Amino acid sequence: MPNDTSREAPIVIDAALVRTLIAAQFPQWSDLAIKPVRHGGWDNRTFHLGDHMTVRLPSGASYAAQVQKEQYWLPRLAPQLPLPIPEPVALGEPDEHYPWHWSVYRWLAGETAKRERIADLPQFANDLAAFLTALQGADATGGPVPGAHNFHRGGSLSVYDAQTRQAIAVLGGAIDTGLATAVWDAALAAAWSGPPVWLHGDVASGNLLVRDHRLSAVIDFGTCGVGDPACDLAIAWTLFEGESRQSFKAALPLDPATWARGRGWTVWKALIVYAGLPGTNPLEKENAKHILGEVLADDRDP
Repeated sequence: MPNDTSREAPIVIDAALVRTLIAAQFPQWSDLAIKPVRHGGWDNRTFHLGDHMTVRLPSGASYAAQVQKEQYWLPRLAPQLPLPIPEPVALGEPDEHYPWHWSVYRWLAGETAKRERIADLPQFANDLAAFLTALQGADATGGPVPGAHNFHRGGSLSVYDAQTRQAIAVLGGAIDTGLATAVWDAALAAAWSGPPVWLHGDVASGNLLVRDHRLSAVIDFGTCGVGDPACDLAIAWTLFEGESRQSFKAALPLDPATWARGRGWTVWKALIVYAGLPGTNPLEKENAKHILGEVLADDRDP
C-alpha cells in the first residue's frame, strides 16, 4: 500500500549520483558496479551495489525520516521474525549532492510476489500470516508511533476521511458510491482499543519476495511503526482471493473490527488512485479499479 498523496516533486536519483555518494562516503566500495534494481520503488530508489548490497535513497523529503528509523529498528526486529528482512550495512549522510540520509543494505535475493511465481497461494497466505503474527508479537517498547514518518499507518483512518469522500464523489457513476461509503463508514466506526503492536505499513506484493515459489523475505519497512495493525490486512484483497483470502483471514487472530478497518485502508487507497487524485500513480489506476471491486464485493466478510 503506497503512501499518502501529498508528495513533493522528486529529485533526479540515478546511478551517477549513487556512484558519487559511494565514492565520497564509502570509498572502499567505489570499484563495485552500480545499477538500478528492477522495480526499484516509488517512495525510494534502489540500486545494486556489487553483487551483495543495495543502495536505497528516499525519493523526497516525505520519506527521509524513514531511513534512520529502519537503521535503528530493523536489526532489533530481525531476531524476532521467522523470515529475513532488510539488513542495514551502512548509513549514508546528507551532503552537497543529496539532501537526506540514505542506506546501504545487504542484498536479499528473490523476486516480487506475483501470482504466477507462487506455487501454492493458500500456503503463501498462511506463511505471510505467520510472519505478521510474529511481527505483531515483537516487543513494541519504544517503537515509533504513527505520524508523518509513516503517513499515519497504525493510526486513525479519520486522517483520510475528507480525501476518501472526495474520491467517492469524483467516482460517482463509475462505482457503487453507496456501498463504498458504507464500507468506509464502517471502518471509521470500528474502534480499536488494543495495545500498540508492530506493523509493516505497506504489505504489498512488491514488498514480498519469493524464492522456489514460496515466501522468502519481507522488505521495505519505511512505513513501519507501532499501533493498530489493520493497515497490514490490505494484502487480503490486493493479492489474495477465494481460498487464499480465506486462509489468510483464518490464520490471523484478529477481530472483525480490525478486519473492518483493514478493509477501510484498502478502500481508501483504491479510491484515491482510481479517482486520480493528485499525487497518485496513474499507472496504477486500472489495478486500483480491480482492487476496489474485490474489496467491495467482499464487504461482508468475515
